[in-house]
Amino acid sequence: MAGGAVTELSSGKMFGGYNKRYKHYSNTLGCEMNFHIYFPNSDSNKSFPVLYWLSGLTCTDENFIFKSGAQHAASEHGVALIAPDTSPRGLNVDGEADSWDFGVGAGFYLNATQEKWKNWRMYDYVVKELPELLSHNFPQLDTSKASIFGHSMGGHGALTIYLKNLDKYKSVSAFAPVANPTKCPWGQKAFTNYLGGNKSDWEDYDATSLVGKYPNVSATILIDQGEDDKFLHDQLLPHKFEEACKNGNVPLLLRLQPGYDHSYYFIATFIDDHIKHHAQALGLN
Repeated sequence: MAGGAVTELSSGKMFGGYNKRYKHYSNTLGCEMNFHIYFPNSDSNKSFPVLYWLSGLTCTDENFIFKSGAQHAASEHGVALIAPDTSPRGLNVDGEADSWDFGVGAGFYLNATQEKWKNWRMYDYVVKELPELLSHNFPQLDTSKASIFGHSMGGHGALTIYLKNLDKYKSVSAFAPVANPTKCPWGQKAFTNYLGGNKSDWEDYDATSLVGKYPNVSATILIDQGEDDKFLHDQLLPHKFEEACKNGNVPLLLRLQPGYDHSYYFIATFIDDHIKHHAQALGLN
């Protein structure tokens, strides 16, 4: 069942709260999965809204927790951070680890339709199984109040999941998202393998395409993009998304940040702005 048991793997105090790592068996993915929660400091019995972070290619559930520094603002605003992994692991599917931009560590937050990759169902894991698991095991989390953000491949995931589930998330933001994956090499490689050759199926996981289908966005979408990001012009394509938002009258704040690249130095610099953006949408300010 989706609300299964979790096992705590580690715990570390930070800014008065705790980073805790857990493992559980995922029925959606057919393997054991790890995830992190940052619980803010609390002396009361109140519950915390949740903010999901989706990481990028090659990342695990640890990168964001170790490198972003997001816990300071999360503690200040009283929001719990949830950081899942980026793909199934340990299934030993032939070819799953042959390249860094596909397979293990590269789930692209979609539900694969091709038989070989049938376990790659990170969309259902993030949208359905994980919230149920959290609700079942952690009464101090209010999963009915949720927002979502991410980086690169995870920025793609956050945008697409938000646009398709406006009833489930109060807000979205992204750092250097893969904003138009049907038009870039990373997306084309992943979608061909996970979804097959029918390109109309690909549009279901392309934020630039989805904005036209789900234009009823009220909360402003926040995107930060480093101008010195080596992937900006061939992989990320934020201006395509910006154009689609304008056409759909979808509120977007796209901030181009001079001198910044694709790294966690960039994320750590602007993470407080993103936490504040979500805290406001979640009614915490």
